[in-house]
Amino acid sequence: MAMKISDADDDLAVNHEINVTPFIDVMLVLLIIFMVAAPLATVNVPVELPVSRAQPQPAESDPVFVTVQVDHTLSIGETPVKPGGVGQALDMATKGDKTTRLFLRADKKVDYGALMDVMSGLRDAGYLKVALVGLATSQ
Repeated sequence: MAMKISDADDDLAVNHEINVTPFIDVMLVLLIIFMVAAPLATVNVPVELPVSRAQPQPAESDPVFVTVQVDHTLSIGETPVKPGGVGQALDMATKGDKTTRLFLRADKKVDYGALMDVMSGLRDAGYLKVALVGLATSQ
């Protein structure tokens, strides 16, 4: 039987290097998981959309504009209107046709409540087709 008598200086030397192999292994596994899971996270419903063959509608020859100014004064076309006389002024402008589309313009500083009051007045007068007018942005 052989035995080794150890010296007192046989202590293991302290290793100051970090073993990064397990860290790299974990990172590669996470990378693979995210590469597989990322395409599944997006919604991809295959749909074949139809092509629209509708012709653009021609612009109305004499549109009726209702304008709300900063001080909440109303105008129909170029004519100023009192808030209580909106229905009568609209009947004159549209010749009594309640199906006429009205184009509502408002200054950008007009608050939402005032705009909704005007829209309620239009609805009370029987005009349900109201289009909001804004500036087209150039790109």
